[in-house]
Amino acid sequence: MDAMILAAGFGTRLKPLTDRLPKALVEVGGVPVLERNARRLLAAGVDRLVINVHPFADAIRAHLAARADYGIDVRLSHEVEAPLETGGGLLAARSLFRGDAPFFVHNADVYTDLDLEALYADHLAGGALVTLATMERPSPRGLLFDDLGLLGHVNDDKGARVQVRDAVGTIERLAFACAHVASPAVFDAITERGRFGIFDPYLRLAGAGKRIASFRVDGCTWVDIGRPEQLALANQLATHD
Repeated sequence: MDAMILAAGFGTRLKPLTDRLPKALVEVGGVPVLERNARRLLAAGVDRLVINVHPFADAIRAHLAARADYGIDVRLSHEVEAPLETGGGLLAARSLFRGDAPFFVHNADVYTDLDLEALYADHLAGGALVTLATMERPSPRGLLFDDLGLLGHVNDDKGARVQVRDAVGTIERLAFACAHVASPAVFDAITERGRFGIFDPYLRLAGAGKRIASFRVDGCTWVDIGRPEQLALANQLATHD
């Protein structure tokens, strides 16, 4: 099973900490958050890991070498000129995937215990092109789902609401939990190029009738470590691991 960890961000909100190391190597409970998420993916059955990198690429290489690549096949997708964002980064790494089974995509910068095995099993059973881990939590940005799957998104900060098709049944607003499973067919379905977010193609595909499903992970531990106060919270929670 393949997985990709998105680790090419600058981590600007964590400066000055990220002036000297990539956000993916920021420690939570004494363990780099990249390693925490990698080992959770391994426990879920992953045996090939793709990691995209941009700033401090050599530091991530050195970390992996010191950990013997976590004992599995690890491949780096180096975005040399600039980060390609989540969608562009996934597409640029296409050749590093085996392409024979659905794969995980997981942000590096979250501290969570969401059930990856259950997420993967739900994707296999549901037959969707993509299955997104979602939850109810306060967030200015949200995804809209109806009985068929992904329907649109909202951004309260910008006063924006986009709906890509007519709703079927009840609409619910949920937050993305920064992990999902995608079928290999998604690569051919992505026509966007260059630098773009992953929800650009996912919303377009949902509007065209492709099923982008939601898998609820309410109740799990989940912290985005992108701000100092959130990193502090994650470290506090990690003391109980």
